[in-house]
Amino acid sequence: MSAEKKKPIACIVIGMAGSGKTTFMQRLGAHVHEHTIPSYVINLDPAVNTVPYAANIDIRDTVNYKQVMKQYNLGPNGGILTSLNLFATRFDQVMTYIENKTDVEYIFVDTPGQIEIFTWSASGQVISESLASTFPTVIVYVIDTPRNTSPVTFMSNMLYACSILYKTRLPFVIVFNKIDVVRHDFATKWMQDYEAFNEALSSDQSYSSTLANSLSLSLDEFYRTISCVGVSAVTGEGINEFLSKIQLASQEYNEEYLAELSARKEKVEQIRREKQEDDLRRVEQDTADEKDGKTKVVSYQPTTGKRVVLNMNDDEDREEEEALKRFLNKQN
Repeated sequence: MSAEKKKPIACIVIGMAGSGKTTFMQRLGAHVHEHTIPSYVINLDPAVNTVPYAANIDIRDTVNYKQVMKQYNLGPNGGILTSLNLFATRFDQVMTYIENKTDVEYIFVDTPGQIEIFTWSASGQVISESLASTFPTVIVYVIDTPRNTSPVTFMSNMLYACSILYKTRLPFVIVFNKIDVVRHDFATKWMQDYEAFNEALSSDQSYSSTLANSLSLSLDEFYRTISCVGVSAVTGEGINEFLSKIQLASQEYNEEYLAELSARKEKVEQIRREKQEDDLRRVEQDTADEKDGKTKVVSYQPTTGKRVVLNMNDDEDREEEEALKRFLNKQN
């Protein structure tokens, strides 16, 4: 019997506008091409004019962003969100295309630069959960390293990353991009050493720095559950280490997320079975009442939601009918 085919790892790449996410995708594409690593690339940004990498599936081939804005009278963000919603309705076809591909090691998914449109929308959830239900899936969060040298800005970015982690509940890898401009050593030190972060905050006495100081203790557990890597999308430094982190994150998916996914599926199945059993009991009760010569009238109280059953005896109905006939005969 042949061994089960290894599934590709899906990497959902997200990041703030200007973080270098698209350039990072370009570097990934060049790297896998140079090292003949079979990969599949998906572009989910409908508003981009051109992409500097070869996309196997491009949302722009399916949805015309400008026409969506014009047809529905939307602004730029509304147009992106609506385009993503329309594309999500066909994502089952995308899943079929990917599943039919053989010997693919990675699936790289580039998302819109307006990060909240993907991470907090129903369509983004549909796409990420569709991938995660079939393939080992990792969230890749790209950070602009030079812009995060301020402790307050750094903490804001970490807080946002934490919210995405708990929203998706998927393995998480933070990519500190542009390390050819500023090294990311300060960031990893702040994540590992609270005292070092507190010292960096000491020169800032504003309310935001006090809040960041308090949050740093709260995020200590978050720092322990994620991995981070420094990368230069321009020079290619750190790409090999990034792919190694992705492999480790896929193991986390197999060990933790799959078990959680199975538990959630079992819970949904249990609720479905309980509903079926409840419906069957109601049918059996209705059948028994009909055999007893009772007519069941069912109504619902809107305020309590409780089921109210009124039983009316057929013999009493017949007696009332006969009495009415006798009264009418006397009148004639």
